[in-house]
Amino acid sequence: MLELKGVTVRYGPVLAVDGVDLTVGDGEVVALLGANGAGKSSTLRAVSGLIGVAAGQIRWNEQRIDRLPAHRIVRLGICQVPEGREVFAGLSVRDNLRLGAYRRRDRAGIAEDMERVFDYFPVLREREGQAVGTLSGGEQQQAVMGRAIMARPSLLLLDEPSLGLAPLIVVQVFDVLARIAADLQLSVLLVEQDATTALSVASSAYVLEAGRVVASGPSDELRQDEALRRSYLGY
Repeated sequence: MLELKGVTVRYGPVLAVDGVDLTVGDGEVVALLGANGAGKSSTLRAVSGLIGVAAGQIRWNEQRIDRLPAHRIVRLGICQVPEGREVFAGLSVRDNLRLGAYRRRDRAGIAEDMERVFDYFPVLREREGQAVGTLSGGEQQQAVMGRAIMARPSLLLLDEPSLGLAPLIVVQVFDVLARIAADLQLSVLLVEQDATTALSVASSAYVLEAGRVVASGPSDELRQDEALRRSYLGY
């Protein structure tokens, strides 16, 4: 469904992504791994149209999207959960979730998806009238994931969902992510520094270093490659 060919991203003279080739199949969870500054988030931002592509192509369902503005990419069914959560802190949980459905007009479907989000994240039902800015980091992460579900995406781009969360909360968030991907047949491109957790939910992965893909393959194979684990995956 998603295909990157030779994608290059620059910030002025700085080369952030250098000729990346990557694919995400229908209903597949793919992890994008690497250290800080490897180009992971820049790759996601290029897919979602938040930054331009200096070279290469990005295709979604055979349609070239790297020249489209971000709002048109969203309409094609691509939704990004940004690093750092980016909640509407003064609004309630329910209002934050409803904002995920801003482009939809199917009231019955929106109500159904709201209940689906509350089923995945019961704490959000308990806090639905509470301002999101008063929630814990883990609860806010659940809220932004729920907000993305409300958009009914076909492709979910997740940027560092474990950032700043306690280990137990990370396990809970990734357990729910696996359920969501399976239940909704979502394709997911997951950027994550916690390689062990990411590989536990992804079927395949790409490892970036200095903007280039240095390794890729099925998650099981990457986990068993001792040299790769030591050099790039940090365990």
